[in-house]
Order: sequence, then C-alpha cells, then structure tokens
Amino acid sequence: MTRQRRVILDALQSARSHPSADQLYIQVRRQLPRISLGTVYRNLEILSRLGHVLRLRPADGGQMRFDGDLSRHYHVQCVRCGKVDDLVLRPLTGLHRQAARACGYRIVDHQLDLLGVCPQCGRGDEHAANGSRPKRRRVAHGRNKQRDDLRTTRSDETCKR
Repeated sequence: MTRQRRVILDALQSARSHPSADQLYIQVRRQLPRISLGTVYRNLEILSRLGHVLRLRPADGGQMRFDGDLSRHYHVQCVRCGKVDDLVLRPLTGLHRQAARACGYRIVDHQLDLLGVCPQCGRGDEHAANGSRPKRRRVAHGRNKQRDDLRTTRSDETCKR
C-alpha cells in the first residue's frame, strides 16, 4: 500500500465522524502537505473497491461520506443537514433468509441506512410548535435517484422478477 493511501486510510479509521473526501483532504494535508484533492478522491475510490472503506451515499444529494469502520453496523443520516452517525443495533437476524425466499437471490450482504432528523435540526421543530422561527442553513432535500447495489429498499417492498 502506498504511503499516501496508508495516511488516508489511517485518517479515516481514526475519524469519529463519517467525513467527506474534502474533509479528509484537510486532515491528510497536515501529514502530506503536497497531496492533491484529486489524489484523495482516487485513493478513496481504490480503498472502497478493495473493501478497506465504506462509501455512504448521502440522503440529501450532498457529498459522499466514507467510513473506515468495517464492522457490522448501521447508519442513521439527517435529511436536513446530512450528518451521519453510527447506529449500534444487533444485526437483523433472518433478513438474508427472508429476502432470499422472497426474491430467489443468494443474499451475500445487506446495508441498512435509516433517515431522520438529528437532535440539532430537530430543535428547530420545537420552535415551530410555539410560533418562533429558528435560524437554519439551507440544505437541499432532493433524493439521490441512483441507489447503490446493496442499498436496501423499504421493508414493505419485495423483489420483482
């Protein structure tokens, strides 16, 4: 593994958040001042293809986020600000078997991303109830039309053959 790739991977694995490539670039430049943003993007793509990092598709159409934690865990993402948090739940037992029966596929893995409103953005909802208006930054709320191959659909939908 190249030195640049190792520094990027180490930075991602030590991050408590789920940073974008731009955020990782800022962090990695502290160790590698001559690295370019394009190099960070290319290496993240390679690390993702090699299975060393997870790519997290943004719910709000914003920047792709990355996760260096490969353990089985789920994510919850704010539909207002784009923040992503780990959601520690026991793995959904029986899901692969149920999906295989419904679809005829041999299920090899699953990814579950929950969408919601984070506590910080939710505080603004309290203001709305009493008639005051909180200060908010504008965030696009469109949905990404392309879904990752492993992204799950609503639980009430079944595979169509």
